[in-house]
Amino acid sequence: MSEIIFDLKDVSFSYLHRFPALCGIDMQIKKGTMVSIIGANGTGKSSLLQMLDGLIFPDAGSVKAFGKELNEAAFDDEKFSINFRKRVGFVFQNPEVQLFCPTVKEDIIFGPLQLGFSKGEIKKRLHAVTEELDIGGLLDRAPHQLSIGEKRKIAIASTLAIDPEVIILDEPTAGLDPLTSRHVIDIIVQANWLGKTIITATHDLHIVEEISDTMYVFNHNKKIARQGTPDEILADNTFLKENNLIHTHKHRHKDKVHTHSHLHTEHHS
Repeated sequence: MSEIIFDLKDVSFSYLHRFPALCGIDMQIKKGTMVSIIGANGTGKSSLLQMLDGLIFPDAGSVKAFGKELNEAAFDDEKFSINFRKRVGFVFQNPEVQLFCPTVKEDIIFGPLQLGFSKGEIKKRLHAVTEELDIGGLLDRAPHQLSIGEKRKIAIASTLAIDPEVIILDEPTAGLDPLTSRHVIDIIVQANWLGKTIITATHDLHIVEEISDTMYVFNHNKKIARQGTPDEILADNTFLKENNLIHTHKHRHKDKVHTHSHLHTEHHS
């Protein structure tokens, strides 16, 4: 039986105890799998990822990671906190959240330094991610000098430098050109081939078949509307329309009106 990394039971969360973000979520994520969390804006995807990363905690229900309850008391234990941060890495939707050092190199090694890795190990990891992502020419640049695609790569590099078992990504291809998106997808798939557990929130349905074994669809009630394989869910156009994941586009050609369904492929704020 595969090891369960995350186990969520009847999880609910509200911001300021007034604004519901997650309502009665049940979910299990197994080691080595690729899971996509999809849904329209405001359905709770980012809140779920933050909960899996131990940044927020449920108002009701329970979240376990590696068999241990995730709550504020757990992170008060320095040993647990450091071990969890070594095992779980988060790539934020906005890469600037992760990029705050004077240079790209300093941003990449910040995490390993904070987690107590040796200088030799940090040097080794810096070299590895620099080669893997082909970012050697950016190391001495300031983050604010980078394009959005370059910032995304550096944010991913800063997470990969920790070498976590689990990589959580929030809208990793949002705002990227097709070539950069392709590179990001390749990085995600390669990480999974190396045994990493991948959890991605997105509503770009063009990429989910490549980066998912299992998909969870969230609806505007902040609940899981459906769980299944990409093939099962993407084949159900009625369900996708009901959950605002595809839309119908009409156009006139000569004297006839044609109707087509379109996937939602960009993040709208």
